Amino acid sequence: MRTSRNQFLLDEEDVPTHWYNILADLDVPTSDVRRARPAAADAPDRRAASPNLPLSMYRSSVGTERHVKIPDPVREQYQRWRPTPLVRAHRLEQALETPAHIYYKYEGANASGSHKLNSALAQAHYYKQAGVQEITTGTGAGQWGTALSMACHALDLACTVFMVRVSHEQKPYRRVLMELNGARVIPSPSGTTEAGRALLAASPDSDGSVAIANAEALEHARSVHRGAFAVGSGENHVLLHQTVIGEEALLQMELAGEFPDVVIGAMGAGSNFAGLAFPFHREKLRNGTATRLVAVEPEACPKMTRGRYAWDYNDFSGTTPLTKMYTLGHTFVAPGVHAGGLRYHGAAPLVSALYEQGLMEAVAYGQTEVFEAGTLFARTENLVPAPESAHAVKCAVDEAVRAREENRPRVILLNVSGHGLLDLSAYDQYLSGGLQDHRISDSAIAASLAALPDAEPAGSRS
Repeated sequence: MRTSRNQFLLDEEDVPTHWYNILADLDVPTSDVRRARPAAADAPDRRAASPNLPLSMYRSSVGTERHVKIPDPVREQYQRWRPTPLVRAHRLEQALETPAHIYYKYEGANASGSHKLNSALAQAHYYKQAGVQEITTGTGAGQWGTALSMACHALDLACTVFMVRVSHEQKPYRRVLMELNGARVIPSPSGTTEAGRALLAASPDSDGSVAIANAEALEHARSVHRGAFAVGSGENHVLLHQTVIGEEALLQMELAGEFPDVVIGAMGAGSNFAGLAFPFHREKLRNGTATRLVAVEPEACPKMTRGRYAWDYNDFSGTTPLTKMYTLGHTFVAPGVHAGGLRYHGAAPLVSALYEQGLMEAVAYGQTEVFEAGTLFARTENLVPAPESAHAVKCAVDEAVRAREENRPRVILLNVSGHGLLDLSAYDQYLSGGLQDHRISDSAIAASLAALPDAEPAGSRS
């Protein structure tokens, strides 16, 4: 009988007291990881939207203090479900006949079903303190919208969510979860905003994108008294909030008596990957370990593996200040793959800076091979991963297979950032043979990149 442990658990008193700020350990120009205003020559009539972050949250996202204290009310909320478990995937290892040890950090056991609640609660706290009464956002697959609706409900804030249309149709129960928590959910593109109406006029059957949903949410937020726009990934403060995942995982790997050779996370805008990987980057610097950090994206939206490192907008309309990132262009609309949370056109500036410096890796997979890996994980570990997390599972499987072929042990850690219980229709489509891959042509990427702003933003050389 096998006697090695399945789970590595911490007590709720072990919930981290501080988030980790990677800016303290990242040698990049300040401008590359902060927003910059567009140059005056760049569409001077543009109604640019400045970040409206509460000052306390903004300071923590752009400073160089290595550890940022988690506000006590936020940490108390975390303790309702954190620490989350670290699990050794023994049965997956056995199925793959690999000498590798596979561990996964499971973030899907909270009420929202994903890691997004880590930042939603923090942001709702800061906005509430700043006097905001309504928070508006865009959401892809709906995990972020679900988490934000729950956080807003907990703090008595109104919440409006623009949900990417293809996900609104594919995942109706995400909408129900948001509405159960009092949120107003609008499929995007919609007819309720100028941005949405313009897009529908040009493309009535558009699947939508996170960039379009964000453009509509930004416009709506400007029209609301004491309203604010919140984003679920990409921004420095979101990645900061998610590092609670990696900080716990470090303690749990110590309990396991091992340290990962590779750390893997799915890549949308970056919260999933960064939340697990950033604290391990710090430990690499401190201890000189050779741990590889790998971000996994869909072939349908390959911003890191096939995009360009450039200044671009975060929303479809180009109303946000510019950000330097790996991007496919803010007008890029990915095919409607089921991993809706990974369909964002750009990578977070902090993740992009790591990638540009060669401090991490990125890989892209097609939809069918991802669902194949997710199905294997479900059958061996009895846990259905969300399509986004199944990308990380696919990469972990490949790493384990290489370990078998090379007959070399390795320790693999991945982030299973959400459950797939509301994605069973997608798994049904895979099992029935109806799932399709979507690889973007070089010409389509080139056309989208051609829409990148030409002007360098004012202040970008600070």
